[in-house]
Amino acid sequence: MKKIFIYLTLYIIITNCNIKKNIDHHGVHLLEKKNKLLLVGQSNKNDVIKILGPPSVQSTFDNDVLFFIERKITTKSLFKLGDRKIIVNNVLVVEVDNRGLLINKDFYDLNEMNDIKIIKKTTDVDYQKSSFVSDFLSSMRQKVNDPLGKRKRD
Repeated sequence: MKKIFIYLTLYIIITNCNIKKNIDHHGVHLLEKKNKLLLVGQSNKNDVIKILGPPSVQSTFDNDVLFFIERKITTKSLFKLGDRKIIVNNVLVVEVDNRGLLINKDFYDLNEMNDIKIIKKTTDVDYQKSSFVSDFLSSMRQKVNDPLGKRKRD
């Protein structure tokens, strides 16, 4: 009976192992190839939406600016314990004029993006125990609660 349990446990563990890495894909698939299909001055907004689908973000100022995002994330090796790594991070910024004609497109990939260094310093705040304002407000509160000053103090 113990052998059957051990074999069954080993079978379940082995069948659940996966040799291929799991890749999470978000956004527009194959954005770099689809970018080459768009021609500045010839494509219009309908062509852009037909090729790339709906934009991830859309802003409207003087011209319509459409943002398309592609991101692929995978897990690192088994020894990294589920740490994740970005494989592909592409952004396509498409600008369309008010007539619907494509006037500008910018493509950014993972290598062209800037690393932002975050400063770990914090600002220390120096509070005084009692300032003039807090003393004034506490005395006003005391006068409101006991206008004649006859309340017993502890």
